[in-house]
Amino acid sequence: MSSGKIIRLTVLTSAAMALQACGFIPSGSSSDTGARGKQNVGLGSASGPSSGAPSSAGACVSQLSATGTQFSTLPDTYAAPGCNKIGTVQMYALAGDVSKFGVANIGPVKCEVAKAFSGWARFGVDRAARQILGSPLARIETMGSYSCRNVAGTSRKSAHARAEAIDVSAFILADGRRIALLQDWDEGTREEREFLRVVHRSACKRFGTVLGPEYNTAHADHFHLEGTGAKFCR
Repeated sequence: MSSGKIIRLTVLTSAAMALQACGFIPSGSSSDTGARGKQNVGLGSASGPSSGAPSSAGACVSQLSATGTQFSTLPDTYAAPGCNKIGTVQMYALAGDVSKFGVANIGPVKCEVAKAFSGWARFGVDRAARQILGSPLARIETMGSYSCRNVAGTSRKSAHARAEAIDVSAFILADGRRIALLQDWDEGTREEREFLRVVHRSACKRFGTVLGPEYNTAHADHFHLEGTGAKFCR
């Protein structure tokens, strides 16, 4: 072998070793597919989902639209480590059996959570308001949804940091009555207290985590409605 070929082979070998040390395996290697796949997963967890990854966002948006909810889709954003708004929507109005009603002070919400919220609002809240209190629902008041923050007293990111939770504080009826958790959970009329407990139980059937006044004092003034996965209801 000529000295030129030896030098060229040495340079190529050194370059390949350097690239492997950076976590990249040159194309054609027997480890190429697996190594590049692992690298993409790493980038996805740090910077967001891979552009080629399949998504159910389109199906969720169609299903949410079919509920009669008025909303707009929002662009994906990353605010800080652990804080993002991926596959979120902005809700403006929800559909009851006979009319639409508003939702106040709500921000971006993950589409799947918005879908659970729309079903709960119609079948769990509006129907309970008409059956127990004799008036349809006019508006749901919230304390917000997305917030880049930790769970109180911990270093763990809250579900609010991923737009996967909504805090509900009160319900406004068409006849003008305002049923608020802080005042009416314990001090409301018998019908108002029954209404709040019925809508709480209904939420537990649709959301993954539901926290209310009986969980702790931090939730004395609102229902925390989170996700759609494993069930925890208090």
